[in-house]
Amino acid sequence: MNKQHPFKGPHVLIIIVAALGYFVDIYDLVLFNVVKKESLLQLLPQASADTIKNTGIFLFNMQMTGMLIGGILWGIWGDKKGRLSVLFGSIMLYSAANLANAFVTDIPLYAVIRVIAGIGLAGELGAGITLVAETMSKENRGYGTMIIVTFGALGAVVAALVGAEGEVIGIFLKSITGTHFANWQVAYIIGGTLGLLLLFLRIGTIESGMFKNIKKSEVSKGDIRILFNNKERFFKYLNCILIGVPIWYIIGLLVANSQEIFAVELNIKGEVINGTALMYAYLGLSFGDLISGILSQWFRSRKKIVYLYLCFSLLLIIFFLFGLNGGSSGEYYFTCFLLGTSAGYWAIFVTIASEQFGTNIRSTVTNTVPNFVRGSVPLITISFGLLLSTAGGNIGSAFLVGCIVIIVAFLSASKLKETFAKDLNYIETM
Repeated sequence: MNKQHPFKGPHVLIIIVAALGYFVDIYDLVLFNVVKKESLLQLLPQASADTIKNTGIFLFNMQMTGMLIGGILWGIWGDKKGRLSVLFGSIMLYSAANLANAFVTDIPLYAVIRVIAGIGLAGELGAGITLVAETMSKENRGYGTMIIVTFGALGAVVAALVGAEGEVIGIFLKSITGTHFANWQVAYIIGGTLGLLLLFLRIGTIESGMFKNIKKSEVSKGDIRILFNNKERFFKYLNCILIGVPIWYIIGLLVANSQEIFAVELNIKGEVINGTALMYAYLGLSFGDLISGILSQWFRSRKKIVYLYLCFSLLLIIFFLFGLNGGSSGEYYFTCFLLGTSAGYWAIFVTIASEQFGTNIRSTVTNTVPNFVRGSVPLITISFGLLLSTAGGNIGSAFLVGCIVIIVAFLSASKLKETFAKDLNYIETM
């Protein structure tokens, strides 16, 4: 018997568009943290260091607020109007915001654009994962989601490189336009241009057949009340969110605060830069997602791989916080790569969420779950701050928060049903 190839023509195009879209999505998501200091120093030349720091936090919170809003809006739209409209609408919105961001002249405008960018960034991944889950065969869809997230995570690497070496492109742009662009402006222009170019790939992409089957029916679609009017469904939704929180604990707390907190606390020899630490972590994340996707297909299980990665994460967190003291910057960056690898179950986590719910609410779930996880970063950092005195400082507090989010993720995963090769052609009733 000939084994059926996992990818067909329409699947390949959907995966390519979703992967490239997520690449630019992650590029923009990480880019702000890479260039925010440079951009704020230009916009606020007389500001103190504390003002620059607090303004950066404010703008990041504006972006995350946009993502939380966008996750809900795009999710509902995808269940009511279709997955493809979300995929391309979100790419168009965050690309336009990226381009506009290159020309901001004050902080209020910067904040508005970060909100708009956040709304756009919230829709692409969920739409792509939902499309792949509903169009590929139930045995092979894990390969599709693996490719999307593995390739997409590399957008962070490009963001770090462009953020550091954008002068060359700036010189090229000046030769064409006669206008000088700062390094941070070049980085935003590249992100916006890449996203808009993706829109040309819309030709040939297909809508989910499962969605088409219910589009004209009277069944309730995209009604978020479905997630809250049933106790079992609500806790299933909550558990989907909680299993992903350790990923953003690692990225959003440990790695993102390398320069200001952890490299200092750990007496690292040599300079450690946040953008470089994030680049290595996202390289690890990409590698980890590739391996977790392959393992999930081999073992025909999502949950087993989540358990494995949570154990790996705990070991790496312990080593990072207690075994790296006095190390070199190279050792620090390599540990960031390993931390990213241990957090590389993002594709599995989003796929699990997509596979837990019916077609009429699947887009809403798949869009909101990863964005609520991203939105957990402020709660993680607040908890980290509140526990500083009782846990004995930055290291103890970070360890305690890490233990809590991983234990909760373990318990949440245990409450969810295995979804590998699950038939997704069904609906949720009110």
